[in-house]
Order: sequence, then C-alpha cells, then structure tokens
Amino acid sequence: MSESSLANVRMDGELPSRASIPAIFDELDFQFACQAYLWALPIVSYAQWKSQHYNVFGATSSDLVRYLSYRDRLGLITANATTPYILNFFDLSETGPLVVELPPGPTAGGVSDFWQREVGAMGEMGPDRGEGGKYLIIAPGSEPPGEAGEDYRVLESSGVNIMFGFRTLDPDPEKSDALVRAVRIYPFRDRENPNPTRVVSPNGRAWSGDQPRGLEYWRMLHSIYQSEIIDERDRFYLAMLRQLGIRKGAPFEPDERLTGILERGAAAGELIAQANTFAKRFEQGPYWPDRVWEQAIVLDNSAQRGNGYDELLERASWFYEAVSFSEAMKSTTPGVGQAYLGSYTDAAGDWLDGARDYHLHVPADVPARLFWSATVYDANTRCLIDNEQQRGDRGSRDPELQVNHDGSVDLHFGPTPPPSRETNWVQTIPGRHWFSYFRFYGPLEAYFDRSWKLGDITLT
Repeated sequence: MSESSLANVRMDGELPSRASIPAIFDELDFQFACQAYLWALPIVSYAQWKSQHYNVFGATSSDLVRYLSYRDRLGLITANATTPYILNFFDLSETGPLVVELPPGPTAGGVSDFWQREVGAMGEMGPDRGEGGKYLIIAPGSEPPGEAGEDYRVLESSGVNIMFGFRTLDPDPEKSDALVRAVRIYPFRDRENPNPTRVVSPNGRAWSGDQPRGLEYWRMLHSIYQSEIIDERDRFYLAMLRQLGIRKGAPFEPDERLTGILERGAAAGELIAQANTFAKRFEQGPYWPDRVWEQAIVLDNSAQRGNGYDELLERASWFYEAVSFSEAMKSTTPGVGQAYLGSYTDAAGDWLDGARDYHLHVPADVPARLFWSATVYDANTRCLIDNEQQRGDRGSRDPELQVNHDGSVDLHFGPTPPPSRETNWVQTIPGRHWFSYFRFYGPLEAYFDRSWKLGDITLT
C-alpha cells in the first residue's frame, strides 16, 4: 500500500500551503472511497448477481434461475454444494406488486432487499410452515391492491429491488424438481393471465457473483443506486458518493483524477474487507474456547443493527464472504434452520494453504437432524473451489463416505488424495488459499449447548 499523500503536505505556518490543498482533497476522496466500498458491499453484490442472471443466463422477471450442478454454482459466493438454489431478482418499480405462489413441501426460502436484509421467510421457516400459499410483495410505503383480499400473505419490502429465492430440502431429485416447477411468480396486475414461470439454468456457462473490482465496482453501485431508495442512516454515505461522482439522476463520468482515486479506493477497500473477513476486527471469538472454528454468520439480525450501533464491520465481513442472510441461517431452535461454522486458519492459526495436506476429525453423532457438510472455498473468489475433482464438499449425504467404527468421520484436504481415503477427500489447489464452512442442517441441542465439539483442521 502506498504512503498517505498527507505525509508530504507542505505547511505555511500553522496552515497547509495553498499548493497542498488538491493533495489533501485527493486523500479525502480516497478515504471516502475506502469507506463507501465497505458500506456498499451487500448492494453491489446483489446487483452483480442480478446482472449475471439477466445478461449471461438470459433470465427475465418471469423466470427463476436454478443452480443444480457443481459447475453452475462455481460463481456463487460460499454456496453449499448439497442442496439446489432457485432464485431471481426483481425491481418492484417495474413489476409493481409481485405474486409468489409457493407449493406445499419441504422448502426453505424467502425475500430480501438489495441490502440483503430479510423481508420475510417462506416455506418451513415461514408463516406457511411448509404448507405453501400465495405471497404478495409490495414496495416500501405502498399499500396492497384492494383486489388482493385475504388470499395473500403480504410482505412489504424494505427496498425497491428484491431477491426471491428458496432451496428444496427433499433429497429425492424428482420430488425436488416437481417442487421447483410448481412455483409461480408474476406481477399482481397479470394475475388473470400470467406469463409461465420458466426455470433457467447457467448450463455450465462461466459466471461470477463476487463483487467486481476496480472502476466496475463503482459503475455497478451507480447503476443500482438509480433505482433504489436509501435509508436515513445512510445519508452521510450519499454525501461521500457525491464527491465520488455517484449521484441519482446524473451519469457516472469520472475524470482521470477521480478514476485513479476510485481504482485505488476499491483495491484498498477490498484489502480491508479481506482482513475484516478472515481475521475479524470486531469481537466474536471461537465457538469453542479450544478450537479455531467461529460462527460464520456474524450479524445479530436481519436489520443489521447492534445494541446502540449499526453493524457496519459485521455486515462488510459477512457480505464480502457470502451472499444472503435469513434468521433461519442462524437458528436458535433445535431441529430447524441451519447453523454455520467457519474455519479460516488451521489449528495453529496459519492460513490454509492449497499446497499442503490437512485432516479434520468429525466426532460421531453430529448434532444435525437433516444432514451436515464440510465445504472448501477459494479465499480469493469466496466461491466453491474450482479443482480438477470438481467437488468442494464432503458430508453425511454422501453414500460413499467412509465412517469409522465408532461413528466418527475423518476428512482430508490437500492437492493429492490420501491412500484409500479418496471418498473422504477434497482436492485443494497449490498456490491458492482456502477456507471452510461446516454446516448443520437442523442443528440439535448438542450444537447449541456446545457439548458436541468438532475437531480443528490440522496439518497432516
């Protein structure tokens, strides 16, 4: 990182010299860019993901995109590699009130705004409790149409741009497919004759859901800002954006000076985001005192609000590392929802190195009602590891998983498989760092009271 330009300011007595003023303001704009980068991570992330749906996959606002294969998910930040994802993004200023018809069955999903705050849950963790039904999503501050009556569960969004998504939890592929194809989504105004809801797939196409780098980050932020409302708590950030050439109703045309500042700000902002994600600045600590595993989801709630402050660093950490948040992902009720633990180092506190061999001992009786999985992610992209094996996880749903006599499981991570243990191995890539999530689907009491304890990832 370069030295601050303020170190070379020339003084004229007790004031900076007149000739130094431009350098001081350049530094101010650079600091604005660093802070705005961290603040904007969740909205830029969703805007980028939407651009891939519409511009790469050819999806429209009548479609859902399903991520089924490993290759489909390679652009999705910290995706699980076990259950399919089905989702799309919508602009309520274009669609008007939006109807989602959800069939009965084992699904987990909901709606969030582009700040990735949950608007409402659906499926097993929602008010329908897996029985399905019609939901009506309306824009902030609007009223549901009078014709809606009582046939709909109404969700008032906290933003104009939304994501609707869900996962099917039935392990039977045919039943899962039937659930997906039974979902309907359409504008309320078209309810008498809605367009068919297509299910679109990436079909193996290369794509990227992580935030763009350089000037493209700011172009994406400018674009989504044009159609989104901003909360009162964010007005100071809008003042920063004005100085960076990002204003509502005006084109984004940075000159040479501002282009350089924005490019440096994006690079420095991402460096700060990496540090804040993989070695968290805020207080949290390990899940067990003698382990390095941490709770991966660091937000207290969907509103991203702590006691007396808003969770700026926590939000930047989670939404650099991952996408989406729902209360179900941080379950406090045994047997429902999910729980995620993250390991960003080995047991000795060193970064996980793709050129080295590691071992993870999973004791018997993992406290997960549905299933558990351990997944490997590339630290640079935060996506599933793109290895020759084309596999990034191992877990209890793998029929070939080798289980020890006592019910425990030993997993292996490294560039080459251990002898006779390939079915318990995930391939890592030399020259690239990685991190891992351990997921509990339907976490049980022994997870919450910490009486069951996962081993650390250790060098072999």
